[in-house]
Amino acid sequence: MNLDETAARLGAPVADVERVHRLAGDRPSAPLPARADAPAILDRLAVRPDDAAEIMAGWPDPDSPLWTPELRWLLDRTIALVRADLGGYGWLAPGPELPRDRGPAWRHLYVYAYLALVDVVRAYHRAHGVADAVSWATLADLGRNLAIDRRMRGEGWPVMQAWLTLHVRGSLYELGRLQHHRSDSAIELHIPDAGPLTPEAVSASLDAARAFFPRHFPDERYAAFACGSWLLDPQLREYLPADSNIIRFQRRFELEPYQEPDGPDADVEVLRFVFRTLSTPLDALPRRTVLQRAAVDHLTAGRHWQWRRGRFPI
Repeated sequence: MNLDETAARLGAPVADVERVHRLAGDRPSAPLPARADAPAILDRLAVRPDDAAEIMAGWPDPDSPLWTPELRWLLDRTIALVRADLGGYGWLAPGPELPRDRGPAWRHLYVYAYLALVDVVRAYHRAHGVADAVSWATLADLGRNLAIDRRMRGEGWPVMQAWLTLHVRGSLYELGRLQHHRSDSAIELHIPDAGPLTPEAVSASLDAARAFFPRHFPDERYAAFACGSWLLDPQLREYLPADSNIIRFQRRFELEPYQEPDGPDADVEVLRFVFRTLSTPLDALPRRTVLQRAAVDHLTAGRHWQWRRGRFPI
């Protein structure tokens, strides 16, 4: 195949298409679920009805005119690329960002790749003795992220497509309030949009992880929990009460020294997670909560948020 022509038809950089071709090689792909089974699977993955309808409208049936040869190639090779790293826990971009305005096949290509890998990763979970309830709770982050992307009018998915490869490679597990991500020496904590971050819910999730990883991954040794987030920015203490859930969460961690830049752009991440928008002017953002007011006032004053990392012993 001609990679330059494929990239041009996909509207993607040639380097991104070459990367998929190189990493996927001739490795095996995986089939999508049968169309008839897809609605029930989407429901188990907490996909909202409006998102599920779009996904079904763009389903890659063999005779679908929505699916060009280069789209079918990218879907197949993306599945192979991610499957080849089953059990891996590094960040992995599955493929290039696509022009989403071309229709549901383009908009949801990486959703179809995710669906093809659900059975693959569930087999991996079973091999490690992971309970089915944990598997589905973890994988249901797809529906949560699609809902976020819809709320953000498509601004969220380019980040999420790499994030969701953690789930279908068996590197991340949702145990109660927190998501726990295997890494080299620490369990990385992620905080989904799933209700209050109460100390009780956090402690219960940490206790679950302390039992989960030695049981299911006995050959791996973790000395600490770690986290990288704007939620660990000490500047939040200027705005939030000392007994707020965020400040109490911060106090669990010993912060690493701040070095700019260190991690994602924290200003962008605050807008993404607090307001679910990257394009709304600051003076038009809501100010209903203490956190919203803090985010806006800090940026309006010409100050910047920090992405901070911290850890504490298991």
